[in-house]
Amino acid sequence: MSTAIEIALHEALNSIKERVVDTPDVALVLGSGLGAFAEQLEDAYEIPYSEIKGFPVSTVTGHAGKYVIGKLGNKCVIAMQGRVHYYEGYSMDQVVMPIRIMKLLGAGILVLTNAAGGISYDFNPGTLMMITDQIASFVPSPLIGPNIDSLGKRFPDMSHIYDIKLQEVLKEVAKQCDIDLKQGVYLQTTGPNYESPTEVKMYRLLGADAVGMSTACEAMAANHMGMRVAGVSVITNLACGMMDKPLNHEEVKETADKVSKQFTILIKEFIKAI
Repeated sequence: MSTAIEIALHEALNSIKERVVDTPDVALVLGSGLGAFAEQLEDAYEIPYSEIKGFPVSTVTGHAGKYVIGKLGNKCVIAMQGRVHYYEGYSMDQVVMPIRIMKLLGAGILVLTNAAGGISYDFNPGTLMMITDQIASFVPSPLIGPNIDSLGKRFPDMSHIYDIKLQEVLKEVAKQCDIDLKQGVYLQTTGPNYESPTEVKMYRLLGADAVGMSTACEAMAANHMGMRVAGVSVITNLACGMMDKPLNHEEVKETADKVSKQFTILIKEFIKAI
């Protein structure tokens, strides 16, 4: 017997799959301030989330709220121009629904991007960080509840959430493009509030290099489904307590805009190379 989650997933899938002309090779999630990358796709067409049955809709400024499907080199890419977040009031099942649909449409590789706060003192605003691992213990797992066997097994291994071979390709592409690509561990919180200075100190002790309000749950759901995952954070600010001024979302978007050229080159060449 199908669960409510499985029924909702397939209703959404059925309302979109006939509109996706080509089978996607790569799925891409564009974080805050990074949505302009979708302009790189050729012969692109859009499917607003609002036109997909039962689909969660982005409510955050800077998140357009649509799938963009198009070609990049010889690959078909389906990009989320705006993601949905747990803090918007959606269940974790709804938050990862877009990821699961991209996999069910055929995408075998997922590239996750986000705007994040830097915890490591080695990072400055504008740094690009390849995600090597994650800490998701501060948000509910998207796998809680009856397992959907058609998606993956009950107890999936998380030894290598971020694919080792994809990391090697990403590093090589960054080198060829003369882009300074750092690497580190990403930690997800629920949001929407920024972290307190003491929480940031705790996260640093746990081994986190960057913190944000998305991504880890998506990577977990993708891993459960057998997708190969790569991730890049744009460090848009230093985390709370590391600067003398309060944090705000407008600065996050402004910094993301400043590094959008480098980010676009990196992701574009990376997708071509995989």
